Amino acid sequence: MQPRPSLQLAPRPPPVPGPSWRTSPHGFEGAVGGARRGEHGAATLTYDTLRFEYEDFPDTKEPVWILGRKYSVFPEKEEILLDVTSRLWFTYRKNFPAIGGTGPTSDTGWGCMLRCGQMIFAQALVCRHLGRDWRWIKGKKQTDNYFNVLNAFIDKKDSYYSIHQIAQMGVGEGKSIGQWYGPNTVAQVLKKLATFDTWSSLAVHIAMDNTVVMEEIRRLCNSNWMCAGASAFPTLDSDLLYNGYPEEAEVTDRLWKPLVLLIPLRLGLTDINEAYIETLKHCFMMSQSLGVIGGKPNSAHYFIGYVEEELIYLDPHTTQPAVEPSDSGCIPDESFHCQHPPCRMSIAELDPSIAVGFFCNTEEDFNDWCQQIKKLSLIRGALPMFELVERQPSHFSNPDVLNLTPGVKEPLTASAKWNSSDADRLERFFDSEDEDFEILSL
Repeated sequence: MQPRPSLQLAPRPPPVPGPSWRTSPHGFEGAVGGARRGEHGAATLTYDTLRFEYEDFPDTKEPVWILGRKYSVFPEKEEILLDVTSRLWFTYRKNFPAIGGTGPTSDTGWGCMLRCGQMIFAQALVCRHLGRDWRWIKGKKQTDNYFNVLNAFIDKKDSYYSIHQIAQMGVGEGKSIGQWYGPNTVAQVLKKLATFDTWSSLAVHIAMDNTVVMEEIRRLCNSNWMCAGASAFPTLDSDLLYNGYPEEAEVTDRLWKPLVLLIPLRLGLTDINEAYIETLKHCFMMSQSLGVIGGKPNSAHYFIGYVEEELIYLDPHTTQPAVEPSDSGCIPDESFHCQHPPCRMSIAELDPSIAVGFFCNTEEDFNDWCQQIKKLSLIRGALPMFELVERQPSHFSNPDVLNLTPGVKEPLTASAKWNSSDADRLERFFDSEDEDFEILSL
């Protein structure tokens, strides 16, 4: 048997509390001001990843999996890096318009999980409007749909999924700006914001209690719907629009509303149970994969694949200047694409609290996904991360009974008000500070 090649981890900050870190000609040095602390006193890393020298993928014959695509390192290294670069990369930003008019103008130190939520949802929009095989090439002219997707995440109050919208939605639910969000809380906020995105017309389902109920998803997605336009993209030049919508958009009746499925999970108490590792790997092999949001305590990452026993991820812990769209609607977009090799970390280091995402554009995609999930139970030595059932079990706690539907039918603004009891109900059901998920065990 040939010995396995040694793996070289991409460099990352030392796992110690206290000041954040960056490289310098003389090695690691503490960043000015040290680490920021959240509402609960937990240190949050604020290191600048662009200052690290990244290593390439390891020399291995094992496949590299990126969001459902299989690659071989030796002949396809450029294709791997192009695929990674094409994902939308959202990081800390500074000097954006104040959140709520008087709030912070930077999310450095507190917005990493919000940025990871943006990244996994942006991948859903890319699949919806551009397709999984779409690629971003530096200097190449992109379509209007690409800029529409990107504009939905720009740091301004009227973008569907901006840091402003996510943070203010959290305020409406009793979460102060700067307080740590877990994967589940971010998923819940994004689900609410998606109801205003009529251009994408997504059906967002969050599977709670480690259970995916097929009947509920089919009921959610099997309805007539309008593929309306991007009326909430006011920065686009008028000649790019037709009756307020992208010119290529048309109103149609369809039987399936594209599905974004987010599954919050807790795969252990303090460390990930190794029995789930093979199952987690297989999620990245599925063509419907949107990746995983999670990371380490107070340091969130967006995981897009794996190689051998390492996860591949995009890191939001880089502070960049905010970007303003031009009058014509074009956006300087190079800073939204990670143009260096991605980070890697051992799967065993993953915090057990994660959210797994999938996108099913058609009902056939969903049926195929269900069949793949059922086959996972046949993997020897692997433990299923969640249960797939046809109908709702009697013990299931359906979040719909909480009546959390927004009380307004327009994008959230600083003045928008939500039912005050929503925050209490969400606190009990969805608060990531005390994530009350069923603990899966052997």
